[in-house]
Amino acid sequence: MIKVDISTALFVYLFFSVIVVLILWAFIDFGTKLRAYGPDEKFIWHCPICTYTYIDSKNQDISVCPRCKSYNQRVEVPRSVSNST
Repeated sequence: MIKVDISTALFVYLFFSVIVVLILWAFIDFGTKLRAYGPDEKFIWHCPICTYTYIDSKNQDISVCPRCKSYNQRVEVPRSVSNST
């Protein structure tokens, strides 16, 4: 029979319990990421007054900044054209 001290047994039990919880958390968290907004640029607004970037999926042309309550109008940002040679 293997003689194990109580503190060693408790350490091994807690160590493996924490490892199992972390593995389960990683697998569960991986599948439940918020995918509703994604990197879709039409939902991302940038307030020119307070420089706050926020997400607003309800409005199309005018949005209210949640921080400073100013009205922001959609401005088309020109995309940089990459030179592929």
